Amino acid sequence: MQKDIVISGGGIAGLTAAKLLANQGHKVTVLERASHFSKSGFLISLKSFGVAIMEEMGLSEQLQQESSPSELVTFRESDDKVIQAISYEKMNENIERSVLITRGGLHHVLYEEVKNDVDIYFSSTIEKLDQNDGQVKLTLSSGRELEADLLIIAEGLRSTTRQSYFPESILEDFNVLYLGGRLKGTHPYEAGKFTIYIDVNKMLSVYPIASDEIAIQCYIHDTGDVSTIKDKAKELLTSSFKEYNKDVQDLLERFVDGGIMFVDKMGMINAPALADGTIVLLGDAGYCPTALSGMGASLSIYGAKALSYFISKSPEDIATACNRYNTLMQPLINKFQGNARNNAASFIPDSAEKLSQFVRSFREASDTDVQKIMTEPIVLTKDQLNFKID
Repeated sequence: MQKDIVISGGGIAGLTAAKLLANQGHKVTVLERASHFSKSGFLISLKSFGVAIMEEMGLSEQLQQESSPSELVTFRESDDKVIQAISYEKMNENIERSVLITRGGLHHVLYEEVKNDVDIYFSSTIEKLDQNDGQVKLTLSSGRELEADLLIIAEGLRSTTRQSYFPESILEDFNVLYLGGRLKGTHPYEAGKFTIYIDVNKMLSVYPIASDEIAIQCYIHDTGDVSTIKDKAKELLTSSFKEYNKDVQDLLERFVDGGIMFVDKMGMINAPALADGTIVLLGDAGYCPTALSGMGASLSIYGAKALSYFISKSPEDIATACNRYNTLMQPLINKFQGNARNNAASFIPDSAEKLSQFVRSFREASDTDVQKIMTEPIVLTKDQLNFKID
């Protein structure tokens, strides 16, 4: 039974859902605020069930082509003393391998796969929507009017449509500033071998992804407003690590001068319900777990597959499918948002005492303990993988 489905937001969650629903024979239209897509973006790690779903979609080869090498990650103190070194091969022994890739690279893989199967309206946003008797009527910023059997809101963390039509959903400020991006040029680091510095109220990650390119990610505790923080981001980045070794300082200065930088405040969406009739929230628009969960992209992909799964089971009753999706997702949201809070407390400690406690316990952890710490929080149960709900 073919349905007319509109997806507002052409990011990772939106394009994954578009592909899966188009495969079911539905007519899918994607609305995208941007005027075009590009391959730019910060570095992410696609892990566990996210990788598995991409492989199920037949995108393993494309994913590998866009990925960067990842062999070893070394956690260090600010004075360069090693806390713990972890082999990716060892860490991934009992789960799907992780794939290091730019957000733009992952998005490109999905876009190339779906672009011929769906309609994509660029420079388009929702100005007004009405829901009546299972139908959603939309008025777009262009003046175009659409009708849909299902509206999927996948606009990202600061979705304006969610703010207007899901007012009970709250954007929780995580009080962590994210600064990240990439820098072209030679560097003294070995590709595939990463360094993460743990410090009081901040964490810095250095990812050599090629001999002539390096990615940088930084998290800093900050309670300020995102609009004012962006104005001082470059100064904040260099000043926060001015006591570090010369290679780090030189790298950050080069990054500030000539790199591609993204700046944002980490946030979470606390949504009591992801569905309202035949309108549903997907991806960061509904349940952003922040980058500190390590599973934001994977959870977006999983949510898209879960929603498409329930629609395939009851295409004649979209509202019920959306409610089942909501029931499945809520405990997973709690899990991964909880992981993010725990990771923030551990890897961005807010006092010297907590930093010392973390360093001591992490340094003393055995290989088995480290593997559990890094992988157990990101796996799903068999029932969750099979979308089984009580």
